[in-house]
Amino acid sequence: MPASLQRRTTVELPWRTIGKLIVAAALVWVWLQLYQFVLVLVVAVLLAVTLNPLVQWVERFGLSRWAAAGLVSFVVFALVGGFLWLTWSSLNQQAEYVTEHFGDLEFELLNRLPAWLHRTLDAANAGEVKTYSGPLAIRLARSVASALVVTMLASVLTVYFLIEGRRTRDWVLAFVPQRGRAKAHQTLVECEAAIFGYVAANVATSIFATLFVLTTLSILHVPAALLLAVLAGLLDFIPVLGFVVAAVPGIILAATVSSSTALLVALLYLVYHAIENYVIAPRVYGNRLRLSNLSVILGFAVGAELAGVIGALIALPVAAMYPTVERIWLREQVGEQTVREHRAIEQSQV
Repeated sequence: MPASLQRRTTVELPWRTIGKLIVAAALVWVWLQLYQFVLVLVVAVLLAVTLNPLVQWVERFGLSRWAAAGLVSFVVFALVGGFLWLTWSSLNQQAEYVTEHFGDLEFELLNRLPAWLHRTLDAANAGEVKTYSGPLAIRLARSVASALVVTMLASVLTVYFLIEGRRTRDWVLAFVPQRGRAKAHQTLVECEAAIFGYVAANVATSIFATLFVLTTLSILHVPAALLLAVLAGLLDFIPVLGFVVAAVPGIILAATVSSSTALLVALLYLVYHAIENYVIAPRVYGNRLRLSNLSVILGFAVGAELAGVIGALIALPVAAMYPTVERIWLREQVGEQTVREHRAIEQSQV
């Protein structure tokens, strides 16, 4: 090829671009190293936001901020610790019972499945031990244990956030340019209200779920009723999906009593799930934000994929803050008409 026809391509990378790439890579590396700590921090913030209205109410009686925060924290820890102290022996015994008998129950239920379904499961599990609940239970136990550790660590930080919350908020707002500071303050105030309303409502529905399951299963003499009730209450923090998942072990253990008991328990779980979604939840949430079922499922899936059980729980209150961000910061981008329509849809869900 003649020299005159040869072409050279030169790629120039400015030092500024190289610097940005290095910073981006460094941020990714830092996130991978610290994401567990970030989860602890986020959980602590959510807990502090939820308890902050109680601290403000106690302050009205003349207590200082640190005294009010300490009193509220002590009461919360005392309630949780007292419940565990009163029920730990029963929960431990029931957990041992479930651990000892769940494998036999699974084997018995698998033998009662239709032949075509049994063949399908055998083909999918060819060459392996025929147990399906074991690996799932291990993964769930690990996720729950990780979530409990994160929550306990976050509880310590929560006390400090309650005491130093106002100064921390003002310190963060100082980074915001003056022209956007009013909008940032409004965003924090409204997001705090949305988080408090969402978490408080979920706590209420979880208590109702716990009491319902405990009462129903105790009357029907289902084994491990208290353990199943606590499990239902914890899982009910995940709207839509949580109570459905909690129904599975309840139905399985009800099958040890009789087939009719298992069928009745399944029906009762289904009826309560419908009552909670369409009767209890709208009254508990009132005029506060309630996420749609689709939003809950998507938020749960994304959060669980990113950070397990604790990520799923964090994703839901974070998603509850989006309407506030849209209304205050994205109004011009998405359009005034879109904001109004979204608001109308939110109100129609209540």
